[in-house]
Amino acid sequence: MSVLSVTLSAAVGAFAGAVARPAVFARSVPAPGLSRNECPHCGTRVTGRRFRLLPASGRCPACAERIGPPAFSVEMTTAAVFAALAAWGAAGNWFAAAQYWLTACGITLALIDLAVQRLPDVLTLPACAGTFLLLAGAALAGEPGSLGRATAAAAVLTLVFLLLAAVAGLGLGDVKLAPAVGALLGWSSWTGLWWGAAAGFVLGAVCAVILLAAGRDRRSQVAFGPFMVAGALAVSVAG
Repeated sequence: MSVLSVTLSAAVGAFAGAVARPAVFARSVPAPGLSRNECPHCGTRVTGRRFRLLPASGRCPACAERIGPPAFSVEMTTAAVFAALAAWGAAGNWFAAAQYWLTACGITLALIDLAVQRLPDVLTLPACAGTFLLLAGAALAGEPGSLGRATAAAAVLTLVFLLLAAVAGLGLGDVKLAPAVGALLGWSSWTGLWWGAAAGFVLGAVCAVILLAAGRDRRSQVAFGPFMVAGALAVSVAG
């Protein structure tokens, strides 16, 4: 992959992160179905009336107090992951577009999950719909993979996550994101589905052990969404 392609992908990722920042701010509230539009410090409305980008500094345009994610964190994270995808060869087809789409949605959801430990429907549903739409485009274009297997994999992973939600307390937001993750992994192979799902749980377990070693309370919850998306993307790109 050329340096130019990687650089362009990073630039697109930075813009995607800038677009995602208002969503992260608006949806990082604990109550399901709600969002915030005003700065918690001065009450100035910063989102909602029309589309606008929040400053990458992470500060309110009116009072300059910190709001939302840290400065440049969303933009730099999305740019770095987009560049990594391009470096691994994710470019130029519909399947790659599905990878980029899930990356953009996944980073937004992950930051919200880290902040308030929930994945809002307003973002999980577009993540799933966009992934399936782009995979359908890949199927129509004759790209290597199977839309039927992707659909079946999405159903299987969703069923597994539903069972885990019932017996192990997995969040329903993770269940609603499972179709997108399962479809992306299942597009290439059933083996990819297995390794991608397993990678998410392994990453989550490692993080939990590290947090416990650092003195975190055993009863505190660990957001699973970031590891779920990271594991799926790593295996999807490697595959």
